Amino acid sequence: MRETDFVSGFARGLKVIEAFEETRQRLSIAEAAKLTGLDRATVRRSLLTLAELGYADYDGKFFTLTPKILRLGHAYLSATPLPVLIQPHLDQLSEKAGQSASASVLDNTEVVYIARASQRRVMSINLTPGSRLPAFCASMGRVLLAALPEADARAVLSRTDLKPNTPNTKTDVEELLAEFRRVREQGYALIDQELEIGLCSIAVPVENDRGQTVAAINIGAPAAHVSAAEMPERYLPLLRETQKALRLVLR
Repeated sequence: MRETDFVSGFARGLKVIEAFEETRQRLSIAEAAKLTGLDRATVRRSLLTLAELGYADYDGKFFTLTPKILRLGHAYLSATPLPVLIQPHLDQLSEKAGQSASASVLDNTEVVYIARASQRRVMSINLTPGSRLPAFCASMGRVLLAALPEADARAVLSRTDLKPNTPNTKTDVEELLAEFRRVREQGYALIDQELEIGLCSIAVPVENDRGQTVAAINIGAPAAHVSAAEMPERYLPLLRETQKALRLVLR
């Protein structure tokens, strides 16, 4: 892309929007500037513009995003058939497994949930379409990273904050790359309380009819009910069945 084609003001505005998260729903100008690394004047203009356009509310000190911001995400969900095609299959998978099932895609260093069927809440955070998790320590993330050429997967890890979420979290780059190779060979990823203590999950890739990985699906379960060692025998056949059905409808 030519430098003259890059709209820096637009890019800065998007960066300000991304500063808002589930745990950061209200931000002051100073807080947003610190989070984005942008100067306060730029952040102020961006936030006031969002407020003027109805994408944010401003009480004189704090800004909060409004429901109108969902239009931006809805544009993606409306433009791609993946969530609509996957959701009924996830519902069936979750019902058969008696556990929560999810689907996600890779976005840089994170996985973004695009569909979910929840039997019970197994994580401390509430996962819904649009939720994000670090790819390196999530079962669906490892499936999606394993589908990349190794040089690309290494590049993603180099941009990732390899922060241990639990004592079980793998953070060594070479160990993670070896894990991705194992995932490619066996066709699934298994996580034993690396993302959160008490949570185990197993994931497989979702491929289209040309064999290209376009998403991942998983089943998550409380470790107190199902150990990681038990998950392949108990849930992999159900995931494979769903994987096969999806491949017939994804073109």
